[in-house]
Amino acid sequence: MTTNRFTLTQPAAAGLVPSRTARRVIGVVALAAATAVGARISVLIPGTPVPFTFQPLFVILAGVLLGSRLGAASQALYLAAGIAGLPVFVAGGGAAYLLGPTGGYLMAYPLAAFLAGMWADRSTLRTLAGLLLGLATIYAGGLAWLSAVGDVNVAVALGLRPFVLMDLVKVAMVLAIARRIGGRTRARVA
Repeated sequence: MTTNRFTLTQPAAAGLVPSRTARRVIGVVALAAATAVGARISVLIPGTPVPFTFQPLFVILAGVLLGSRLGAASQALYLAAGIAGLPVFVAGGGAAYLLGPTGGYLMAYPLAAFLAGMWADRSTLRTLAGLLLGLATIYAGGLAWLSAVGDVNVAVALGLRPFVLMDLVKVAMVLAIARRIGGRTRARVA
């Protein structure tokens, strides 16, 4: 007499736990979507064409939670969605949006997520360095783009000074998240 034994001790076999590939895809899509939400939470700052947004927070968070390659992939997906015309940028979507004043910041997102993810590990100091490197990469892309249109000093005045303190707060927030859940989440996605 044979019995059919079904147990929940192996949830993956029962189809209850997504596969490794599915977890990776979900992570990439979720962080791309979070970056889009971060774009929609924006505040126009008088005197500058660059709005305050939560995008940098999600860019560097993608690197920390997903790792360098998947973090960069999430930001490449975000850019692809915007270029395809989905309204994921602050004021809409479309390829022409990247030619605007914030195009340099946006184009730096995949590299920033990659660098933040590459440096993220169990060491708080190393993770902080990676987050700051990711943020600096975003600023470098944005300031290079703004400088191509005008003066470097004007670019720094419009694209860096009004944002640096709040962006450092975002770095502290991501560091706190990374210390709390980063290692566990990253291990599950990988």
